[in-house]
Amino acid sequence: MWCVCSDLCVSVRIVDAKFVTSQSLSFSGTKLFVALASGMTATAIVLDLWASRSIVSSASLTAPLVICGLLSGLVGVGAVPLLRALKAGQIIREDGPKSHLKKTGTPTMGGAFFVPVAIIMSLILSGFHPNVIAVAALATAYAGIGFADDWEIIRRQSNKGISPRTKMGLQIAFAVAFCVWMMMFGQVSTDIKLPFGVVIPLGLLFWGLATFTLVAESNATNLTDGVDGLAGGTVAVAMLGMGAIAAPTHPELMTFSACLSGACLGFLAHNRNPAKVFMGDTGSLAIGGALAAVGLMTNSLFALLLISGLFLWETLSVIIQVSYFKMTKNADGVGQRFFKMSPYHNHLELSGWTETQIVGWFYTVNVVLALLALATTAR
Repeated sequence: MWCVCSDLCVSVRIVDAKFVTSQSLSFSGTKLFVALASGMTATAIVLDLWASRSIVSSASLTAPLVICGLLSGLVGVGAVPLLRALKAGQIIREDGPKSHLKKTGTPTMGGAFFVPVAIIMSLILSGFHPNVIAVAALATAYAGIGFADDWEIIRRQSNKGISPRTKMGLQIAFAVAFCVWMMMFGQVSTDIKLPFGVVIPLGLLFWGLATFTLVAESNATNLTDGVDGLAGGTVAVAMLGMGAIAAPTHPELMTFSACLSGACLGFLAHNRNPAKVFMGDTGSLAIGGALAAVGLMTNSLFALLLISGLFLWETLSVIIQVSYFKMTKNADGVGQRFFKMSPYHNHLELSGWTETQIVGWFYTVNVVLALLALATTAR
């Protein structure tokens, strides 16, 4: 239903068992954004009508998606120049793709304007439902961690923010706090539901898995945020899919998910290639944590795993790269690289893919994964 790359002409050749994209795949960031936004809006309308929900109701996918998309885009019109005036420019790491060096100075911390739009509007539209307050609080806490990291990078004029140990410690602490809230008030099942009626009871082990999921998801979306429009668009798709999954049992979290999905789309109006602003850790940590929180609250961990497939692969590509380098290290301390660069989107870029090619394919794959997640949870 989501048509992201309908006008793409793709030819792929297999050389030495590796896929090499041809130059026939050529399109702009603006076309991708328009295709994604229109496709997602159409999908939200279809899903609402299929479920006999009014598309203008706050308890729907369509209205929150459109409202937050428009608000986020409009707020960005003023916020982007303000970030530029505050000299909140991105410091590009020197060991990344050389083509990214030209992006140095592009305003960052874009999450500071689109995440609040999603949080405020979801609270209002849900009538300040306790579940939405809890998920919004977690997203705000993770945005705060990201803001501290972004601010340190800007202040020091280097690509090193707060220490990894501090960053991870804060993520775990807020994840534990959220799990304690779920344990006391969330009415969350500790059973993992799989397709075909399979149920795996975890008991107390569930809370360890839940904490890991929150931290891992936020870091996975953070790793995915490396190409113009990549994280914002893929999370927009994932959140809309999660909202559709939450709708039958948790309409308030459907509203939250649609709000965050729309806010991501509004951000993409400024972040599409060539990006005028980056979301920074302020945005990427918050949206990943929020996605995981909705999955946990709705007992949809298997669906979350499917929807997060791309984010998982981005993370695994880093783990594979580091592990392979250590395994092949010689006496001089020099190892081999499994990928040209990790995360995987950097490998594709160094293999000759353009940024819009990478983004277009990632959007398409994420749409398929979201549809699979919906199919496995269909009631």
